[in-house]
Amino acid sequence: MSRAVHFEIQASNPQELIDYYTALFGWSFNKWEGGEYWLIHTGPEDKPGINGGLLPRRGPVPDAMQGVNAFVITVDVEDIDDALERAGKGGSGGAVCVPKMAVPGIGWLGYAKDPDGNIFGMMEADTEAA
Repeated sequence: MSRAVHFEIQASNPQELIDYYTALFGWSFNKWEGGEYWLIHTGPEDKPGINGGLLPRRGPVPDAMQGVNAFVITVDVEDIDDALERAGKGGSGGAVCVPKMAVPGIGWLGYAKDPDGNIFGMMEADTEAA
């Protein structure tokens, strides 16, 4: 079985998305020496998860209400209500795309769009979700 080991976020304005994801999830970003690429550290190595990268967008920003034409990452959060509120907070440039919904026996799931139009999911684990 193959596992995901890395993800990438495309950004029209890299610093704007670095600021957004740092504020939302506490991720850290380190510029790679090889060019316009930032390595994303998403959490402690002893916890499940993957790290990723951020790079300049090479094409147009996705149009509103356009179908996703990429993989969507889902991020584990402690409080889905708080995370969705912060994701779409005024002035951040982000927006909630799909409000909180139950995934029975798994947890609570919601989707947001970052300031550059990238869609991502957030999930709060809760086996009692129904």
